[in-house]
Amino acid sequence: MPNLKDQVVLVTGANRGQGKSIAKHFASLGAKVAVGARNFENAEVLSLEIGEDKSLPVQLDVTKEADWTAAMNSIIQTYKKIDVLINNAGIFIKKPLLETTVEDYQQLINVNQLSVFMGIKAVAPYMKKQQKGSIINNVSISSFAPINHAAAYAASKAAVTNLSKSAAIELGPKGIRVNSIHPGVIQTNMVSDGNLNVNEEASAIPLRRAGQPHDIAQVAAFLASEESAYCNGAEIVVDGGLTLGTNV
Repeated sequence: MPNLKDQVVLVTGANRGQGKSIAKHFASLGAKVAVGARNFENAEVLSLEIGEDKSLPVQLDVTKEADWTAAMNSIIQTYKKIDVLINNAGIFIKKPLLETTVEDYQQLINVNQLSVFMGIKAVAPYMKKQQKGSIINNVSISSFAPINHAAAYAASKAAVTNLSKSAAIELGPKGIRVNSIHPGVIQTNMVSDGNLNVNEEASAIPLRRAGQPHDIAQVAAFLASEESAYCNGAEIVVDGGLTLGTNV
C-alpha cells in the first residue's frame, strides 16, 4: 500500500465523486489533504468528515486564477509545502455536436482544460524549489476514445492529455512528475447527471461493472507515492477493459 505520510496534497473538485474518494483515501494513507471546492461550505463539510488534523478546506473555483493563488497561499502558510496536485475537477456535457452551443464548449474548456493549465502553473514554482512534486491529471478515456454525442467534452480532455505530456517533458528535470489517469465509466453523480446510462454502458465492459470512485483513488495514490518514482508522462487507463474492444 502506498505510503503518503505527511505528504501535502491538493485535490480539486474534492467535494463529491472521484475527488471526494481521492481526498478520503489519501488522508487514510497519512497525507495532509487540502480539500478544494468551488463552494467553501462543501469543502468544510468534507474536511470535518476527514478530520481537521488531516485536512484543510480551501475555496477553489478552478476557473479563477485568483482562487488558485489564494488556495496556494493558504496551503503554504499552513503546511509550508505542496507535494501533490490532483487536477480532478471537471464537468461532463453530453449533447449532439450540432446542439452543442458555443457557451457549452467554452464552459468545458474553462473547467476541464484551462483549470489544469492554471493548476500546474500554481503549484510548479513551489515544487521546483523543493526539486520534487507529483502532478496527477484525472482525464478520461474520451481523450482517445470519444463516446457518441460528447465531442466537445472529448476535445477538452484530449487537450489535457497533450498538456500533461508536454508538462512532463518540461518539468521532469526540475523533479516534478506529471502523469494522467484515464477513467472509463465511473459511477458518480456527474456521469448520471450528464445523461449517461451507467448500467447500459457496463454491459459492454469486459469486467461487467462500472468503476467506483475508489478504483480511481487507488491509482492516484500510486502515482502520488514513491512507488511510481520513475513514472513521468504516463497514462494509466482505468476502464475495466472498455476500450480494448468488444467481446460480444
